[in-house]
Amino acid sequence: MRRLFVAGNWKMNTLAKSGVALASGLAAELPASHPGVQVAVCPPFPYLSAVGQAVAGSGVELGAQNASQEKPGAFTGEIGVDMLVDVGCQWVILGHSERRAIYGETDELISKKTAAALAGGLSVMLCVGESRTEREGGQTEIVLDRQMAGSLSGIDAEGMKRVVIAYEPVWAIGTGLTATTEQAECAHRHLRNWLSTRYNSPLAEATRILYGGSVKPQNARSLMEQPNVDGALVGGASLKLEDFLPIVRAAQSLRPV
Repeated sequence: MRRLFVAGNWKMNTLAKSGVALASGLAAELPASHPGVQVAVCPPFPYLSAVGQAVAGSGVELGAQNASQEKPGAFTGEIGVDMLVDVGCQWVILGHSERRAIYGETDELISKKTAAALAGGLSVMLCVGESRTEREGGQTEIVLDRQMAGSLSGIDAEGMKRVVIAYEPVWAIGTGLTATTEQAECAHRHLRNWLSTRYNSPLAEATRILYGGSVKPQNARSLMEQPNVDGALVGGASLKLEDFLPIVRAAQSLRPV
């Protein structure tokens, strides 16, 4: 049985004091790693070190929200993989729809970032998902296939051992809309079938696929109960302990050992 994974993407939110308070509160509630549920938080770059210190020794891991594909050099404003590893990151989110839509990141670029992150020692949460127009046009599976093929170009089966897929329908991110359990399960099943065809069945069965898109305490359990939903990448609800912790607890209730 795949270990559930609940990760919080804080996006461009919190300041040092509030971020550390949130991380400390979470670490106090999750003092040790849970065998059935993995938990991570991904704060803004300036607070990675402080948040990392706040969760050190607890059951909460540290991730970043982006990384450069380049080696150290003259790249003003960029963050290198080695820098993230140096401050204690274990994870990095790549391919988020906001990076794709607002900053023009392409599948080709994301594949380079994914390769660089894996080579540098980070595990990757790779985001894919369709827009509302694409879903209404019946293009969901076509879009997912294109994003997976492009973003994982050059990533072999060994590399995929450290990749988690996050299905985030763009129309559900920060909108209050959430995919139904049937919509989420259908998309996740399609992604697993794609992995089986592209790589092999054992790898597809082992790869975790998270759901992201207005996940909250009220819907977390029903989403994670689906056979192919292996956790959640949580946005807004990860910014308050009273919202994020119940999502983690819902996962723990589904993996009690």
